[in-house]
Amino acid sequence: MFSRLIEWGRSQVPTRERLERNRFVAPLAAKPELWRFTRRTVPRGVAIGLFVGIFLMVPGLQVVGAALLCLPFRANIPIAAITTFVSLPPTVLFVFLPAAAEIGNRFGYHADLATVTGFIARGATPAEWLAWGESDAAPAIGLGLILLALAAAVLGHVIASRVWRWRVMRRRQLRQGQLRRPGRLALGDSRDATLVGAGQVDA
Repeated sequence: MFSRLIEWGRSQVPTRERLERNRFVAPLAAKPELWRFTRRTVPRGVAIGLFVGIFLMVPGLQVVGAALLCLPFRANIPIAAITTFVSLPPTVLFVFLPAAAEIGNRFGYHADLATVTGFIARGATPAEWLAWGESDAAPAIGLGLILLALAAAVLGHVIASRVWRWRVMRRRQLRQGQLRRPGRLALGDSRDATLVGAGQVDA
């Protein structure tokens, strides 16, 4: 089951070839900086993916929306696309929507979460969603999702930046350790040779 989920996620990640076939986002494929993994593009991609994934919970539009936002912010497109998958059905129903309703209610609105979950469960028609959008619950959840998405984007950017920095420092320490090891051995050998010459090393 987990391997199938991974394969599905990989199939949804946009590639340059896929973008080139889409006339709306084809120019993104020609931007090499949007495909590089650097200390700036990766955290930005995480932030964009979290924001779009939480706020724009529409399958199919999330990846395209994240890819388009990567252009002005010069973020990594694959990372942004993968991060949008944070809004899976379980997380939407049990995490994001309840949290958004709670946030919106604190601003004086009233969100009936049972109506939203019922719409999602039975696949409500666009007309039903439009009618619901005129109620007091729509602005509550909309405002809640915006604030929640912004908070997740900021937190994701901070965490990704620190992880990237730790990763770079770890690699640097490993390289330095590998470079110092032969020097230490050589120093030890020369010291031993000196001691042997001085007659201070026991046989």
